[in-house]
Amino acid sequence: MGHAGAAAAAVRYLRSVPAAGPVEALPRPELRCVRADERAPLDPAEFRRVLGSFATGVTVITAPAAEGESSPAGFACQSFSSLSLDPPLVCFMVGRTSATWPRIARAGVFCVNVLGAGQGGLCRAFAVSGADKFAGVPYDAAPVSGSPRLTGAAAWIDCTVHAVHTGGDHLIVVGRVDALGTGDDPDRAPLLFHRGRFL
Repeated sequence: MGHAGAAAAAVRYLRSVPAAGPVEALPRPELRCVRADERAPLDPAEFRRVLGSFATGVTVITAPAAEGESSPAGFACQSFSSLSLDPPLVCFMVGRTSATWPRIARAGVFCVNVLGAGQGGLCRAFAVSGADKFAGVPYDAAPVSGSPRLTGAAAWIDCTVHAVHTGGDHLIVVGRVDALGTGDDPDRAPLLFHRGRFL
């Protein structure tokens, strides 16, 4: 099954799971390939360089082990944003080639761990693929989803997957917020990423 098929299967599965409250069904996006005449004449390296001027916060998205899996899932994510206050929604973007996303989709829930200053090493640990990302990382269970809530994170947001949309080579995952909170130090500075390095 290709990535588009996996995403479609995840959406079908998530729509079959009862929601925690009334949620309006969203229209499915039109899925089609991008034609050659629609591609902007941009150099990918220049695109990254210019967009790198925008400083972003850094998160680790985690999910509990789904049925048949022995360990939780997680990955480092800069593409995260609040989306809606009523209902409370957040979103993150994940590459369509991600090996972690299908595991999060199967779980149907996730926790956004907002990293604080000094947690660059934790971010790097979750940015690698093929390793046990949770080795030596202390965490407890988020109260609603049971997703790993990383010890020392500046804030956490516990969510249920609400919708998944396509966005070029990424998927846009919308989560409905079920619970949230800050870490022990509410005045802690955030971990920021700017022009290829942590601030």
